[in-house]
Amino acid sequence: MNGVHEYAVTVDWTGNRGTGTSHYKAYGREHTITAGGRASAAQSPILGSSDQTFHGNADRWNPEELLLAALSQCHLLSYLHVAVRNGVTVTGYTDAAIGTMEQLPGGGGHFTSVTLRPRVTISDPEQVAFAQTLHAEAARECFIAASVNFPVLHEPETVAGPPPALAG
Repeated sequence: MNGVHEYAVTVDWTGNRGTGTSHYKAYGREHTITAGGRASAAQSPILGSSDQTFHGNADRWNPEELLLAALSQCHLLSYLHVAVRNGVTVTGYTDAAIGTMEQLPGGGGHFTSVTLRPRVTISDPEQVAFAQTLHAEAARECFIAASVNFPVLHEPETVAGPPPALAG
C-alpha cells in the first residue's frame, strides 16, 4: 500500500448577507465543505471513516479530507478578516484545495504539501491587485497553517464582478 495519495475539497463561503465584507459584523462565517460530491448538510453530523484506500467508506469524510478542509476554512476566515480590516468588500469565495500525502514503506505516512486555490470575488475592480496581496497576510494569521509541518501553498485568483447568488 505504499504510494502517494491526493485529496481534494471545495470550501464555499455562504456568509454574504448582501453587502459582503463591507464591515466586520456585516458578513457571516458560514461555509460549506464538499469532497467527491459529498456535502456537509446544515445541522448534520460529519460522518467519518478512513480513506477508501485504507478500507474506509468513500461516502464518509476521512481524516485527510478534514485536515485539508480545516486548512482551507482557516484561510477563508483569515482572509475575510484581513479583507474587512483593509477595506476590501468580498462578495464571493470558493477554494478548490488539494493535498498530497506520502505513505511510507514501513507504514505510516505524512502530508508533503497542501495547495489552497481560492477564487475570490470582490466588489471594486480597482482593488483586485491589492486584494490579491492580502492572501499572504491571511496565511500568516491562519492558526491551522501555522500548526502543520508541511508547506501550505497558495494559488489565489481575485476577480471583480457581481456577487455570486446569495445563499438562502
